[in-house]
Amino acid sequence: MAIEASAHHIGKADNRWSAHIRATLSLGIPLIGAQLAQVGIHTTDTVIVGQLGAVPLAAMVLAGQFFFVLFVFGSGFSIAVVPMVAQAYGRGDGVSVRRSLRMGMWVALGFSLLVMPLFMNATPVLLALGQQPDVASLAAGYLRIAFFGLPAGLLFYVLRSMVSAIGRAGIVLYVTLATLTLNGVLAYCLVLGHFGFPALGMKGAAIVAVISQWTSFFLLVAYVQTREETRQYELFVRFWRPDWRALGEVLYLGLPISVTIIAEVGFFSASSLLMGKIGTLELAAHGIALQLASIAFMIPLGLSQAATVRVGVAHGRGDYAELVRASIVAIAIGVILSLIYGLVFAVIPGPLAGIFLNPETPNAAQVLTIAVPLIIVGGFFQLMDGLQAIFSGLLRGLKDARIPMIMALIAYWPIGMLSGWALAFPLGFGGVGIWFGFLIGLASAALMMCLRFVILLKKEMRAAGV
Repeated sequence: MAIEASAHHIGKADNRWSAHIRATLSLGIPLIGAQLAQVGIHTTDTVIVGQLGAVPLAAMVLAGQFFFVLFVFGSGFSIAVVPMVAQAYGRGDGVSVRRSLRMGMWVALGFSLLVMPLFMNATPVLLALGQQPDVASLAAGYLRIAFFGLPAGLLFYVLRSMVSAIGRAGIVLYVTLATLTLNGVLAYCLVLGHFGFPALGMKGAAIVAVISQWTSFFLLVAYVQTREETRQYELFVRFWRPDWRALGEVLYLGLPISVTIIAEVGFFSASSLLMGKIGTLELAAHGIALQLASIAFMIPLGLSQAATVRVGVAHGRGDYAELVRASIVAIAIGVILSLIYGLVFAVIPGPLAGIFLNPETPNAAQVLTIAVPLIIVGGFFQLMDGLQAIFSGLLRGLKDARIPMIMALIAYWPIGMLSGWALAFPLGFGGVGIWFGFLIGLASAALMMCLRFVILLKKEMRAAGV
């Protein structure tokens, strides 16, 4: 078959260090850029809706968190497709590439249907979580519309695995940037009512979100269907035909990845509850420092995705020399980048916090004073956060997800959260104590995943007689 012949044209990899650096950066930079652009989309929506007033802004933040938690849980199954496709591509198995992608899309659609009742009945859910009725009502109205963009977002993540595996990740960045531009223009028009469009407020923001998600997906589909290199996989031919083995593997790998992501998201979300117990100003400062850390995390996150692909392809080839060098290069680049932006956090915390504060508002100076030490601690934990993300990506490249899930749960909760609570309250360090809890939890995760990767890789190399 043509698909098999083409897949076997991969050939032996160039194993020079310079070639690995180029390959990692050419794959990692577009994925990092796409992650940052995705953050830009959410930031744009929040800024525009913020023009409507405090209640709509609060509703937007609430709805955004609701959507985000369910989306990232569902994205674990889409992320599971990445090593499946990378390994199949590496061994020249075009049929498995197609089957993994199709079953990944099946799971994305199935998950969307499964969580649909939560979106359609968001009001009682939000009220049960103690939210104000007016804010909950606005947020629920947004979510009932925004839900229809969820399947497109998850399908987009599945297709990303194909173009990343074949070294065409640049299209992911271009599509995300195009979506960022479209989202900003449409939100400006439909939310605020400019250029003759009706001012639809929160409803307009939800409509724009759906349009943006489906535009991203269809642009990537258009790319896949118009390039011979990707069209040969015939992703949508007999789409209804199941492959139970591939479907089972998506679920088997995807569930622990989803739980791992939620464990980390929950770790940081729960910290906000702890900070709120200290005081309102502390919570505001915490929010600023956490936003900066979240933006910075997009860099190791994109690099982690690149590491999964690079290791997955090498593992599929059975080329352990390539796999080892690809891993070392990903780790080294991650360490260098983490040190750079960690140093920026530690050196200029005040100006960074000032971006989020209007000095004319009451308590701005106090919030700034509280935020500075948090950002400095954040600078130190950037290295740990970057390392745990990259080692997690390397392990996914080996299709190892269940043990890393257990490690993440232990590192973030019994170690990280308990340490943060103890430092903040019984030991009296306050908000800085919570952030040192982040540092301890992330360092624990990085160490455990590093040891897991080394042990697993040595075991596989011995089994292969390398």
